[in-house]
Amino acid sequence: MIVCLNKIDEKTMNYSKDRYEEIKTELTAFLKKIGYKTEAIHFIPISGFNGDNMIDKSPNTPWYTGPTLLQALD
Repeated sequence: MIVCLNKIDEKTMNYSKDRYEEIKTELTAFLKKIGYKTEAIHFIPISGFNGDNMIDKSPNTPWYTGPTLLQALD
């Protein structure tokens, strides 16, 4: 499973690692509760509008070390 956290560029998120981790933690708990094996899930911070982490790594999220959306789909 791939979970894209879209709108990472939005002004209240502003590419924040802390906000990304907060959302990821909440979603992980929920997905685990309903039976998903969360260790196999990719959480990707993206901006669909700007293209951040969709095809290429974004310089706006240097803290993110996981795959881009395209890499995760491949």
